[in-house]
Amino acid sequence: MKKIVFIFGLIAGLIVTAMMIGSVTVCYNNADFEGNMVIGFAVMALAFSMVFVGIKNYRDKYLGGQITFLKALKVGLLITLVASTMYVVVWLIDFYIFIPDFLDKYEVSRLKAMGPDGKADVEKEMAMYRMWYKTPIGVILVTYMEILPMGILITLISALILKRKRNENSSYQRAGA
Repeated sequence: MKKIVFIFGLIAGLIVTAMMIGSVTVCYNNADFEGNMVIGFAVMALAFSMVFVGIKNYRDKYLGGQITFLKALKVGLLITLVASTMYVVVWLIDFYIFIPDFLDKYEVSRLKAMGPDGKADVEKEMAMYRMWYKTPIGVILVTYMEILPMGILITLISALILKRKRNENSSYQRAGA
C-alpha cells in the first residue's frame, strides 16, 4: 500500500504544485488574480483524480479486485495527504522566499475586482488572512484548508465507487495486502 500511496500521491502533488507555481507566478507578476480560483480548483480535481486511479490500482493489483469502503478511504486519504503536504511545503517556500508581499498584491487585485462597494468586505477578508499569515503554523493551516476539502471529497466519491465486497462465487483470490 505504501508504494501506491507514494506514487499516486507524488503524481497528484506534482500536478497541483506545478499549477500553483505557474498560476501564482503569472498572477503575481500581472497583479491580476481574477479567474485563478476556477483554474486552481479544476487542476486540483484533475490532480486528485490520482486518488481514484491509486485506489483502483491497489484494489486490482494487490487485493484481487476487492476492497472495502474503509480500506479504499484509507488509501485515498493517504494519497490526498501526500499531495496536500507537497502543496503546503511548496507554498511555504514560495511565499516566504520568493513572494513575501503576496498578500499586499492579492489585496490590491481583490479591491480592483470588487470596486468601491466591496471595499469593506475585502478589507475584512484580508485582515483575517493577515492574522493567519502571522505565523508559519497559520500559513500551513490555511494552505491545507485550501486543498484538503477537495481531496477528501474526491476520496469519498472514489471509495464509494470502487468498493467491492468479497463475492462467494467470485474467482478472485485475495493477493497479499
